[in-house]
Amino acid sequence: MSTVSLIRANSYDQQRLKTSLETLLAPLGGMEAFVKPGDRVLLKPNLLTAARPGKECITRPELVYAVAQRVQEAGGKPFLGDSPAFGTAKGVAAANGYLPMMAELNVPIVEFQGQRYETLSNTFNHLRLCKEAMEADVIINLPKVKSHMQLTLTLGVKNLFGCVPGKMKAWWHMEAGKDACRFGEMLVETARAINPDLTIVDGIIGHQGNGPSGGEPRSLNILAASADIFALDQSLVNILNVDPALVPTIVAAMKLGLSSNLEGIDFPHLRPEDLKILDWKLPDALMPIDFGMPRVLRSTFKHLYIRFIKEPIQMV
Repeated sequence: MSTVSLIRANSYDQQRLKTSLETLLAPLGGMEAFVKPGDRVLLKPNLLTAARPGKECITRPELVYAVAQRVQEAGGKPFLGDSPAFGTAKGVAAANGYLPMMAELNVPIVEFQGQRYETLSNTFNHLRLCKEAMEADVIINLPKVKSHMQLTLTLGVKNLFGCVPGKMKAWWHMEAGKDACRFGEMLVETARAINPDLTIVDGIIGHQGNGPSGGEPRSLNILAASADIFALDQSLVNILNVDPALVPTIVAAMKLGLSSNLEGIDFPHLRPEDLKILDWKLPDALMPIDFGMPRVLRSTFKHLYIRFIKEPIQMV
């Protein structure tokens, strides 16, 4: 039986976060159950964009800092990485206040590079994933709770799409995006291939409405954690009172037998019904997942422009 730890947390203050994380991870064995001395530990937050700081589009740096501290206390060597659709991990991190915190702990920020890895799926065996993720000793997935105009919600599974190199994301939208179910399966197979050791969800303040970046902040006062990313996402969908049939990653996980109903999950702290949100705002309308060729080309050129021309100027 999978274990999903759910607690109330209403502050990004470091001392309170430390206490919250200790409580959250205790039923899972603490950070020491996942990190051994000398392990290279990838921290994978949601670093979506540099464009809307303060709108809660990204995993808060305070939470990543607190997790990095716990990793170091367990003897691990944390590093932070992501592959934003536009720009670089360091550029997005800088715009959102990460750099001083990561520098204080001497946590490097790496840019993901792609490499093909064998997956469990014959259909998606040509997935190109980031070697920095696949070669880490431990992966801690740190998603943000957000609505999403293409996928209804973005939670733990969707956050691992950030382990696909930036411009390759647009190509996957074109290749698999004509069928929401197939796109969901691709995301689930990506998550299975990456196989994060631990997922800790930033739900203290979420992002609702026209996400992943065009909505508004919403206080949820929730932290969630599990070694089972699929059980965790299922629990969060229930908390947000969203029909699972509207979330392609949930549909795909259930189809592949990776997600069960809540009766098959152990909740050592709070249960989803204790945290239920009845008025979470979904997008006004869902957009097509598919990217046509012109949009793929625009996306690729925009990514390259931000990465190699615009960002270096911003960083001066």
